[in-house]
Amino acid sequence: MHANAPQKKLNVTFVTISEENATQRIDNFLITHLKGVPKSMIYRILRKGEVRVNKKRIKPEYKLNIGDEIRIPPIRVSEKPAPEISTKLNKVADLEKAIIYEDEVILAINKPSGIAVHGGSGLSFGVIEGLRALRPEAKFLELVHRIDRETSGVLLIAKKRSALKALHEQLRLKQMTKNYLALVKGSWPSECKVVQAPLLKNVLKSGERVVKVDKNGKPSETRFKVEERFECATLIKASPVTGRTHQIRVHTQYTGHPIAFDDRYGCHQFDALLNKTELNRLFLHAANVKFIHPKSLEPMQLQAPMDETLQTCLALLRKDKHQQSKS
Repeated sequence: MHANAPQKKLNVTFVTISEENATQRIDNFLITHLKGVPKSMIYRILRKGEVRVNKKRIKPEYKLNIGDEIRIPPIRVSEKPAPEISTKLNKVADLEKAIIYEDEVILAINKPSGIAVHGGSGLSFGVIEGLRALRPEAKFLELVHRIDRETSGVLLIAKKRSALKALHEQLRLKQMTKNYLALVKGSWPSECKVVQAPLLKNVLKSGERVVKVDKNGKPSETRFKVEERFECATLIKASPVTGRTHQIRVHTQYTGHPIAFDDRYGCHQFDALLNKTELNRLFLHAANVKFIHPKSLEPMQLQAPMDETLQTCLALLRKDKHQQSKS
């Protein structure tokens, strides 16, 4: 027989809503506030009316107001302690060095390739868990947006809920500009400045996400600009207008110019041509992001330099191009 998992009982608690959580939906507030409680249980206690706001039953979509008093019932859940993340782990320690900007409301890092933005799918931790381990005193650290595990570059993290709300609103209104650099196969056509192709996401049984262009997908748009041409490749700037999963990777593949070393949407023959450059990772880098600072309301632009692998690859391609032009 298996021993029962230890259980932890939470007492009835009352929470008064401050400005920081105002306008947030009650279900989203509880998901964040009750760490370790399954979402199904949170929706069950909401449905049964066990959660009260100002002594009244509310629906999951109810938006909180300053001064609202929430009654949270006692909840018994299996206690699975989150694994301790050592700040001495190289990858976690490297996150501190990767911080490119920080103030009282936001933090930005130049995310290394190969580390996910959050744990899950067999990963013990990601950027957000690592930063929380480095900053145990921080009451609030949440991702503003996501970038793929193999993609490097600028990643924004909010240190206050008000900043998260403001930046999410900028994303919703397409007021935030994110520019990526990608090395793609062949000669990118100069006239191809915009790709509008609907994207449909499929999640396989393994949990792997695969995206394809499909008329039943969500509207998706990426803007492109040629930065530099090489013999077998083109360095392009990609600016996604929408923010779909794997958007740049699928849009470049759709045009017939997949990104170098993309193990999901790439081209092995193209990757083989680049072996001499010592490239060993997806050549997609979030080079800069432009937005309005959520507190000062001043325009901001944050830049993230490319890692040594990408810089070496470009240097060798330039050298090769120079030698070709001389011969």
